[in-house]
Amino acid sequence: MLKEFKDFIMTGNVIDLAVAVILAGAVGLVVSGFVSDIMMPIIGHFAGGVDFADMKVVLDEAVIGPEGVVVEPENAIMYGKWVNAIINLIIVGFVLFMIVKSYAKVRAKKEEAPAPPPGPSEIDLLKEIRDELKRK
Repeated sequence: MLKEFKDFIMTGNVIDLAVAVILAGAVGLVVSGFVSDIMMPIIGHFAGGVDFADMKVVLDEAVIGPEGVVVEPENAIMYGKWVNAIINLIIVGFVLFMIVKSYAKVRAKKEEAPAPPPGPSEIDLLKEIRDELKRK
């Protein structure tokens, strides 16, 4: 059983999958940074200086004690973070679409290469052997 597990782990597909997952995590961080640090300030500028991450609907205000300490935190629906997540999804989806489209184009060019002319078929080879045997 241990040998089977080792064989499974050492196959190329598992290693490729592990690399893909690690790379996806890194790309996710880059895209999140791009959305929150570059795109959202631009969108916020054109939306009148609004920062989407701070947009919320407060259901219950925070309760502050006499010492100025928050006794009960604010209860709010943070829909601005959800808007950021949607924009993040759209950007990731668009990038993946462009990658798959480029890959399909490259793959199609490979497939368009003319196939080499076919060699003689098995029947032709058998006929040649038969004819050669008849001559001897």
